[in-house]
Amino acid sequence: MHVKCSASPASPTFLIAPLVLAIAFALSPNALADNGAELALPNVTVTAKGYEADDLDTPSATLRFDASRAPVTESVGSLFRGQPGTAVHSDGSWGQNPVLRGLKKESIVLQVDGVRLNSAQPQGALASFASLGLLDSIEVVKGPGSVLHGSGALGGAVNLRTPDAAFSEQPTIGGRFSASAGSVDDSLGGGAILQLSNPDHALVLGATGRDVGDYDTPQGRVENSGFESSAFLLKYAFRLADGHRIQLNVQGQEDRDVWYPGSARPGPNPALGTLTIHSPRQERELYEVSYQGEVGPGTLETSLYRQEAFRQIRAWSSGLERNQVWNDVTFTTDGARAQYRLPLGERHLLTIGAETWEMSGDPQRFQYQPPLSDNAVPTSPFRNGTIESRGVFLQDEIMLDDWTLMLGARYDSVTGDADIKGSGANATTEGLRSESNTLSWSLGAIYNASPLLNPYVSLGSAYRAPDMRERFEDAARGDGYFHIGNPQLDPERSTSLELGLKGRSERGEYRLAAFHTRIDDYIAGRITGDTNPQNQPIKRTENLDRVEIQGVEAGFMLPINGLMAGGHWQLDGSLTWLRGTNKQDDEPLYQMPAHEATLGIGQQPPVGFHWHAQVRGVASQDRTADTFSNATERATPGYGTADLGLGWRFGPTAGLASLDLGLEVNNLFDRGYREHLTDQPEGGELLAPGRGAVATLRGRF
Repeated sequence: MHVKCSASPASPTFLIAPLVLAIAFALSPNALADNGAELALPNVTVTAKGYEADDLDTPSATLRFDASRAPVTESVGSLFRGQPGTAVHSDGSWGQNPVLRGLKKESIVLQVDGVRLNSAQPQGALASFASLGLLDSIEVVKGPGSVLHGSGALGGAVNLRTPDAAFSEQPTIGGRFSASAGSVDDSLGGGAILQLSNPDHALVLGATGRDVGDYDTPQGRVENSGFESSAFLLKYAFRLADGHRIQLNVQGQEDRDVWYPGSARPGPNPALGTLTIHSPRQERELYEVSYQGEVGPGTLETSLYRQEAFRQIRAWSSGLERNQVWNDVTFTTDGARAQYRLPLGERHLLTIGAETWEMSGDPQRFQYQPPLSDNAVPTSPFRNGTIESRGVFLQDEIMLDDWTLMLGARYDSVTGDADIKGSGANATTEGLRSESNTLSWSLGAIYNASPLLNPYVSLGSAYRAPDMRERFEDAARGDGYFHIGNPQLDPERSTSLELGLKGRSERGEYRLAAFHTRIDDYIAGRITGDTNPQNQPIKRTENLDRVEIQGVEAGFMLPINGLMAGGHWQLDGSLTWLRGTNKQDDEPLYQMPAHEATLGIGQQPPVGFHWHAQVRGVASQDRTADTFSNATERATPGYGTADLGLGWRFGPTAGLASLDLGLEVNNLFDRGYREHLTDQPEGGELLAPGRGAVATLRGRF
């Protein structure tokens, strides 16, 4: 529940001073706090080390969101707004992709229950292929993470976690339900999760549904921004013997009538009018079998999975009132992963692992050629593309009296190939196969001086192998450009240094980090200024020599019960400062998030009335990549917004373990603004939603 207000929108510096003072206040021995207060503080993460570990023993920046408390009508990516070091890349209402430290979906690893979610579609958000109504938590690890997560973990890793299938000593039935309705987009949604367990069996069943309409802005409604979505979850675990379990994990989601308003571009022929990308139907399916058991002196975890992401992609012509281009494609990933954790005495924990996956895709694309005819011809961007990844990794955790040291290394081999690159007369079958071998490593240390004082340092490298479209695609996309791929691209390689400080106790929680990242052979699509025979501007995929990103991020949550009447008061805030530079063109890096800060206050008692208000100030972003983008990246004015949330927690009532009613009012002052990382239609402006209320009902049984 948030609040975004209009104070000093041009710069977030008006919030920095309160944030720094709050952190200093939390560290002060005279800080006023109710030592008995219950704080909902994130403290355990699986994604950072590969097993459950306290954040204060982890020499890296982490975040953890309680996804079960978010409105079921929201998209996963929406939770990343206003968080330290994160942003959202949006292509409409459905598509909301998390951005970590200025790096987007290709440069972070997105997982569902630890399984990598791969899809090479350029339009649409990977994170939106999971429903908030089926998630328990979202874990975020920022910074290079290739040692554990392989290709793509330059900015970090995001793990969307569904409820665990956990055994119980006695037969147990439990679960939760949620429903929400929003006014800004006439949205309705609901979901439920049922959990059954006994000593030898555990079952989790879940289902959600959403119907989201077109959303309103202060300047009018954004047409074709709504969609429908449904999802399900099934987990079954069986105890083979003491210390040994096998689990089946099946997930599915279907989204219907999804449009991408930011993709709207004039067609190459005036009679076509505007071309807008949309998807009548898209699906994600996951089938996973895993085993966990005590083998010898250590613990073995293995997983076999298949994940499919299917999309129907269409380009709608407003002038001819028909789909001018249509494309059906399934990207299938088959994978296996195993890791063995071996204690070496009382002070070492050694993790040895191996991972392999293969992604395949065969886009079937057709379009009318010439554009005004009824002659449909195949124009597939590539045929039978594959990417194979094989890696082995080693991580050693050394636990001293007050220090925790982390050392890791990984070796990967990634191979890409396709039958055909491009289509028609320019199609080619030569020079499409390439293989790259990469070594990643990490060094980190954290000093546990006290619960509130934990300085850390980390130094590491990561890599990203090019995806299918960057390698093989020769075709026009919905962004208005004809993209030319490069099968012989080099993988990106990053080196990052991070210094941080974090703490957590009954006095509150805070985290502070500064980092510098250098990425060599950065992969990007350059606007060349040339056109193809159909008069479409060309964007060519290439390696840049070097880019650099540096930043500072901070966040805190501070109880202030000693200063306020009523109890359970808390102050919270965040700060993100980022700057990226394209060294090859000697200019700002393309599409970097603007600096921003938040400040909130509220009361969060376990039972009774609760409320939270938050202001968010976002600076203007006038550092644009004029050379690289051929002057197409537009500057974004600064803005400020305000959100307000309130509700009532009933505790045990009507046979339920808990019941919570809530109301959130977003963009309280109905400010008209656009975010820098939201795709914009050519010649227009896609504003963020205006003022709207969301009513929620949540219960547990």
